[in-house]
Amino acid sequence: MASLANLFSLEGKTAVVTGDDIGIIVLSMLTDTLVGGTRGIGAAMALALAEAGADIILVQRDESNKKTYNEIVELGRRATIVTADLSDQSSVAKIIPDLAKAGHDMHILLTCAGIQKRHPAHQFPLEDWNSVLQVNLTTVFTLCRDFGAYLLSKPEPSSGPRGSIINVASLLTFQGGITVPAYAAAKGGVGQLTKALSNEWACKGIQVNAIAPGYIDTDMNEALIANETRARQILERIPAGRWGKPEDFKGAVVFLASNASAYVSGEVLTIDGGWMGR
Repeated sequence: MASLANLFSLEGKTAVVTGDDIGIIVLSMLTDTLVGGTRGIGAAMALALAEAGADIILVQRDESNKKTYNEIVELGRRATIVTADLSDQSSVAKIIPDLAKAGHDMHILLTCAGIQKRHPAHQFPLEDWNSVLQVNLTTVFTLCRDFGAYLLSKPEPSSGPRGSIINVASLLTFQGGITVPAYAAAKGGVGQLTKALSNEWACKGIQVNAIAPGYIDTDMNEALIANETRARQILERIPAGRWGKPEDFKGAVVFLASNASAYVSGEVLTIDGGWMGR
């Protein structure tokens, strides 16, 4: 029987983490500006996987931001940056096949990228609908499909799963939101995609789960937090009595990536301070 420490160890594993600058990018709820999550959830989860022993392949738009890369290297883990445009289907379709051709031995996929467009539903442009669905759902499907095919091409290990896929969902996987129909549809789709893939692959040693963040204190939510009325309303709804922090995701992602969760698949784990239970 494996020790508790070994159950959570990711030594000898390699994780592919996708996201622009390894964070979640959104169109701010209160502005029309794209903001990056350089101190966001994605970066915290990538570092957590490295702290647990995994080497990390970072899929980014470009190499201009190497903060997460440098922090992984400082932990003594191997880090690799691969550039891709997650809004371009042809670019996305090359990511996993190219990594496999390059000889990378991959075990974990963590999909962190997302964009947001906000309009009243009756005025929502099809162009914006398509861009949100591409990045938030079609890209996730393509990566999961290709990573699943890659894992299935490998011999099944004598113990433990072949690998793990962890998608980033949202509270809007469960709730509809306001003026964000494309985002809600995409994140609802991520939840159902996670379950559908689990139904096919759990028996083949591939775990597929998702993490649904609640309201988190990151760069992307600075404008929202600065709105005293809205920030107060949100805080009053959170049973934990505080906004989440990127570090709140570290334990959950290591759990879902490791043998500690070998009998967990098809789940959408909410990390929201109790929001969904209110």
